[in-house]
Amino acid sequence: MIRILLCAFLLVAFTATATLAVQPDEIMSDPAKEARARDLSRELRCMVCQNQSIDDSEAALARDLRLLVRERIAAGDSDAQVVDFLVARYGEFVLLKPRLNPHTWLLWLLPPLALAGGGLALWAHGRRRLRTSAGAEQALSEDEKARLSALMSGETQP
Repeated sequence: MIRILLCAFLLVAFTATATLAVQPDEIMSDPAKEARARDLSRELRCMVCQNQSIDDSEAALARDLRLLVRERIAAGDSDAQVVDFLVARYGEFVLLKPRLNPHTWLLWLLPPLALAGGGLALWAHGRRRLRTSAGAEQALSEDEKARLSALMSGETQP
């Protein structure tokens, strides 16, 4: 019974932390526009928190950015125009998922290259171990082979 109560408590605790920071006075009257604003605000970085989207952040700047997104949408801007406006004002850093540009190639290509390099290193290490284990049997001299067979049969040699 205690386990069930503990699991229920943990479930409530973890779902309660998933609430979003959007205030009721920020919500647009048109549900379609509000959905667009929420989608956009999930893609934009809070400049104060830096690890959260403006949709999740409770910082004052995040609130200002959420309101700015909603103002631009209410003015008739498309999603791309809103993002371009914010990038022009705050730079590429405002995007949680940066665009693929020549100055972000390293950011996008480094993880796959590191993964491929690690795989290549593991493959080379495995090949090297395979060669050394196969070569270890041939590296024994005739005296060593005789002594090994004597030790395995239980005989002792001086």
